[in-house]
Amino acid sequence: MFSTPVFGAPARGKLICCHCQLILRPTLRHSAARPHRSALQHRRRKAVRCQAGNVVLDVKDLSAKVVKHDGGGQEDELGDIPILKGVNLQVRAGEVHAIMGTNGSGKSTLAKCLVGHPDYEIISGTATFKGEDLLSVEPEERARKGLFLSFQSPIEVPGVTNIDFLRMSCNARRRSLGKDELPPLEFYAYLAPKLEALNMPASFLERQVNYGFSGGEKKRNEILQLAVLEADVAILDEIDSGLDIDALRDVAKAVNGLKRQDSATIMVTHYKRLLTYIKPDAVHVMEAGKIIYSGGMEVADILEADGYKGVRNLIAERGNGVQ
Repeated sequence: MFSTPVFGAPARGKLICCHCQLILRPTLRHSAARPHRSALQHRRRKAVRCQAGNVVLDVKDLSAKVVKHDGGGQEDELGDIPILKGVNLQVRAGEVHAIMGTNGSGKSTLAKCLVGHPDYEIISGTATFKGEDLLSVEPEERARKGLFLSFQSPIEVPGVTNIDFLRMSCNARRRSLGKDELPPLEFYAYLAPKLEALNMPASFLERQVNYGFSGGEKKRNEILQLAVLEADVAILDEIDSGLDIDALRDVAKAVNGLKRQDSATIMVTHYKRLLTYIKPDAVHVMEAGKIIYSGGMEVADILEADGYKGVRNLIAERGNGVQ
C-alpha cells in the first residue's frame, strides 16, 4: 500500500508518525515554490470538523497483514496470514472507546493501519473518517484531517526542539482548517495553559523532542501534541504504560480536558485503571484479530475479575461472538 518508508529511522524531512509527518514534509513543501491553488481548490482541501453524534470513524470488515520494508524501500511480504481478520468498529463524535485484549490480539495493528503505517497492507474492508475514505489517503494527510496516534514508545528526534516541533505542527493543522498561522508569541500564549494542565515546566519546550526523556515525560509530550493539534479522533496506544500514579492522573486529567462534542477518543489498554480516570462509553475486546465482544464499563470489570475467560464465558452464554 505504501512504497515509501515513512515510519522508520528519523531522516531530515521524513519523520516517524502521522502527526510528525504533518510537520516536516508538508511544511518544507509549503515553504518551497509550488503551483498556485485557487480559493475554490483550497476550500475543497480544507479539513472539516465533526458534529456531535455523527459517525466520525467507521471501520467495516477490515483485514490486514504485515509487510516488511527493506532498506531500499522495497516491500517483502512476510506471508499472507492476516493480523486483522475482519474488524468492525463505529465511533461517534463525543464518544470515548476503549479497546482491550491480550498481547498479539491486533490492538496496536488496528491503530497503525488506521493512520497508514506502511508495515501493514490492507487486504479487505473499508474505513471512513468523517465520511471520507481513509485508506486511500497518505499518512500525513490523515493527520492534517485530524487523526492522531500516540505511540507506545515515542521516538526521539534530536536537533528539533519541542517548541519548534509543536508550532510547526500546530500551524500545519491550522492551515488544513483554513485558519491563520500563529506567530511565536501568540503560539506561546496558546500553548502555556496546555503545559500547565500537564504539570510540565516551560523549560520543557527548549528540550529536543523526546531526547533523553523518561517514559513518563514522553507520554506527557504525546498528550501535549494532541492538545496542540486539537485532533478530531485521538488513538491513544497504551498511553498508561510506564506511568506512575501521579503521572497517570495528570495525563488522564489532560485527556479529559481535551474532550469535545465534535471529537472522539480511542484508548488501547491492558488495564482497567486507565478507565477509572477516563470513562469510556464503550469497551471492546479484541482476540485473534477481531473484536469479539463490546459493551460498557462492565466489560472492563469482568476482565479485571475473571480475565479473558470471563468474556469468553459471556460470549458462550450469548450464543455467538457477533461484535
